[in-house]
Amino acid sequence: MPESVYKVIELIGTSNESWEKAAANAVEQAAKSLRELRVAEVVKLDMQLDAKGKVEAYRAKVNVSFKFEGS
Repeated sequence: MPESVYKVIELIGTSNESWEKAAANAVEQAAKSLRELRVAEVVKLDMQLDAKGKVEAYRAKVNVSFKFEGS
């Protein structure tokens, strides 16, 4: 197997429904412009709240790696 290099980027996905959907949204959006995605790692979960403390959105911070094709 030839040697490879991978780049890791940090994304934040959001969802009104769940953390799982927030993470999936981040990865699905990345897949539209990046090739050869390898691993997605959820590194932090949090929620956006309104003034009364009600959950407005779930947020997932995700590190995504993809094959680096440098020059």
